[in-house]
Amino acid sequence: VRTFLASRDIRLPEGGPGDPPDAETVHGLGNRKNQLLLERIRAGGVEAYDSTLRYLRAVRAHGLSTAIVSSSANCRDVLRAIDAEGLFDVRIDGVVAAERGLPGKPSPDTFLAAARDLGVEAKQAAVFEDALAGMDAGRAGGFGYVVGVDRTGQTEALYAHGADVVVRDLAELGDTE
Repeated sequence: VRTFLASRDIRLPEGGPGDPPDAETVHGLGNRKNQLLLERIRAGGVEAYDSTLRYLRAVRAHGLSTAIVSSSANCRDVLRAIDAEGLFDVRIDGVVAAERGLPGKPSPDTFLAAARDLGVEAKQAAVFEDALAGMDAGRAGGFGYVVGVDRTGQTEALYAHGADVVVRDLAELGDTE
């Protein structure tokens, strides 16, 4: 919110995390945005990548554990909206990261926490990520394999930030039927 406002040369008082959604502060506007987002998520405003869900089901059918790592405090709501919460053994999201005092990406701490919670060493785990900061985090964390998912035309940048392989869709990684 702060960056968005600054990009438009809009100045609001900072306020605090407890500001109500109608407060004319950075935090109030952020809380309003989050309120609207949650309403939309809960009303079915989330579209899943079906191939990603198939991939997750396939790897779990082969006995692999899975974790989701997201900076979003709304991760659980999104997973519930697409009926995917059960596809993950571990969730490290914005809420969990705040509770544990974990810095976000490009720090590898959230990925490392997920690996620990799964009971595996980073070098035994793979990171799947679409953001450059996530590539940096996966590489910095010493993960065994870092998969870049390019849905926005940034293949070269994903490789430059540490991807071992880049795919446009997880279906490219094998049979998920």
